[in-house]
Amino acid sequence: MIVCITEKPSVAKDIAQILGASVRRDGYYEGNGYQITWTFGHLCCLKDPHDYTDGWRSWNLSTLPMLPPKFGIKLISDAGIEKQFKVIESLFQSADEIVNCGDAGQEGELIQRWVMQKAKCLTKPVKRLWISSLTDESIRAGFDNLKDQKEFDSLYYAGLSRAIGDWILGINATRLFTLKYSSGKGVLSVGRVQTPTLALIVQRQREIDGFVPEDFWEIKTKYRNVDFASTKGRFSTPEAADEVVAQIKGKPFVIKSCVTKRGKESAPKLFDLTSLQVECDRRYSFSADMTLQLIQSLYEKKFTTYPRVDTTYLSEDIYPKIPGILQAMRPYAALVAPLLDKKLPKQKKIFDNSKVTDHHAIIPTNVPPSPTLSPEEKRVYDLVARRFIAAFYPDCEFDQTTVVGNVEHFEFKASGKQIVKNGWRDVYTKGEVAQKDADDDAILPIFEIGESGPHEPSVVKKTTQPPKYYTEGTLLRAMETAGKLVDDEELREAMKENGIGRPSTRAAIIETLFKRRYIRKERKSIKATEAGMALIDTIKVELLKSAKLTGMWENKLRKIERKEYSASQFVDELKMLIREIVIGVLNDNSGYKIEVPDDKKKDVVKEKSSAEKKKRRPAIKSLSQIKCPVCGKGHILKGRNAFGCSDYAAGCRFVLPFTEAPEDTSPAKLNKIIEKKFKI
Repeated sequence: MIVCITEKPSVAKDIAQILGASVRRDGYYEGNGYQITWTFGHLCCLKDPHDYTDGWRSWNLSTLPMLPPKFGIKLISDAGIEKQFKVIESLFQSADEIVNCGDAGQEGELIQRWVMQKAKCLTKPVKRLWISSLTDESIRAGFDNLKDQKEFDSLYYAGLSRAIGDWILGINATRLFTLKYSSGKGVLSVGRVQTPTLALIVQRQREIDGFVPEDFWEIKTKYRNVDFASTKGRFSTPEAADEVVAQIKGKPFVIKSCVTKRGKESAPKLFDLTSLQVECDRRYSFSADMTLQLIQSLYEKKFTTYPRVDTTYLSEDIYPKIPGILQAMRPYAALVAPLLDKKLPKQKKIFDNSKVTDHHAIIPTNVPPSPTLSPEEKRVYDLVARRFIAAFYPDCEFDQTTVVGNVEHFEFKASGKQIVKNGWRDVYTKGEVAQKDADDDAILPIFEIGESGPHEPSVVKKTTQPPKYYTEGTLLRAMETAGKLVDDEELREAMKENGIGRPSTRAAIIETLFKRRYIRKERKSIKATEAGMALIDTIKVELLKSAKLTGMWENKLRKIERKEYSASQFVDELKMLIREIVIGVLNDNSGYKIEVPDDKKKDVVKEKSSAEKKKRRPAIKSLSQIKCPVCGKGHILKGRNAFGCSDYAAGCRFVLPFTEAPEDTSPAKLNKIIEKKFKI
């Protein structure tokens, strides 16, 4: 018996129909030598701290950092999940072969591997179904070309490293900052991706709040009903600008040069998930999460390809399928017709195997769009469809004209663009051209070099403008490029490997910040709340707020996928980092009072009074009797410049400089200093 496991019941139903497993059972389909079952997304998760030791149930600084020697998984506590897992476990135990039909991505790989691990069937032969769309044709082709699951081990290791990294940093840092700085106001949530994202929003808000507008003045002149701008740029005072106008007023305007160059403009690149979310935010004010849900729905309904992608290119093996896809797009028959009359160009800007790893860009499938789609789904499909069709249209051609004129020795310039051939712009209605709309470009009259005539100079007052608040679209772009403002498409592609988070997770991160009330939305603008700004101010560790560092981690995770970096090294680096962060925060002398949030007080070991401590604890006679307050394993030693921990070689970084406790401090007094400093 071959057991197939999918990520959703709907996908299991589709696969069952194709494989001939027509009998519906409780939790699976059966027939023709197959059993097809499913998960509901994640059935398993990493264990909680208290699952490793009951001592980690309490929120206590002395337990930090919590670093299990080996991470384990557990079944999510839910009656429906537990019931379905028993079905899966039973099927796996009697299976001759298992086919992993999870979503073909890092998260899908992790979901299914954890279920197999929990069901203790890792010795069974496992094949992998790897497809980019859920059309019947694609599923059949995928089963004809099943792969060995071992080919995707590195994808699993990357997903596992991500999950463990988020556990290490998120749980330890959240407890650390909550206990150290919360003062009973609630949990201070800290995360590997969440915190740098919030820091971007807070930084932008601070730039806006602290912005001081400045007035400046520019000189313009109108000649033959065309506005020319002075090349001298801005003037800091109106008097300086007025002085220039006084000199040129009444003097003839002379055309010195008129240059026209023919230019070409390529169609916008195909969509990856981020660019689709950006476009949906710009056009329809859809949230990133809403766009993800809509394009996921279109994928599951077989109308578009796998959505959680970060490439805007197609692999070369897709080229022969393009005509069939175009022919299936019946609502767009008029736009498609010009493409079917001739052989489609196979251009590197569209087809590039070096730019495609697991999946290609988001495009329509060969399944015609259904009229029963929701209005929102139709809008998203339309964006994907027109972007796909436009990619195979000719370039737009235009004439770019630059005219330079002089009044005395003062130079002025005007420029304009005139569309000569619409090319791919014919795919879009007026005002619909994404990102590259040239409707506002002036069409200039014909100028002759040497011609002259009267003009109308004027001084225009302007004011510097603050940066704009992030929208979900611009925030996604900032996350994609680790906070850097990048307009160039090619450069943005190159920076994706160092972004904050991944396309599949960014929407969830933004939603989490909303749910935790660290950010709020005013119309389309995203603003940090007082709680969000306070959290960023509280986190003194710049590493936790750094978009650059988070981008470097993302780069390492991608390298793990490509077998260029060790998963164990990534986790070890994070363990070392959290140790250093804990030590640094515990050694903070800022005087913050430690108070536990009300909802956590029942789980926290309460401080004992000094009298209780003296009563219960024997007198300290030597440093070896003083337990390390950081790792809890070693004892205190006296070094050359500070007191340290005997377990330093194992990674403990406890340090108490002689400036805080002189080297001749008695053991008893030293113990009191440590108790006071670390609130033991």
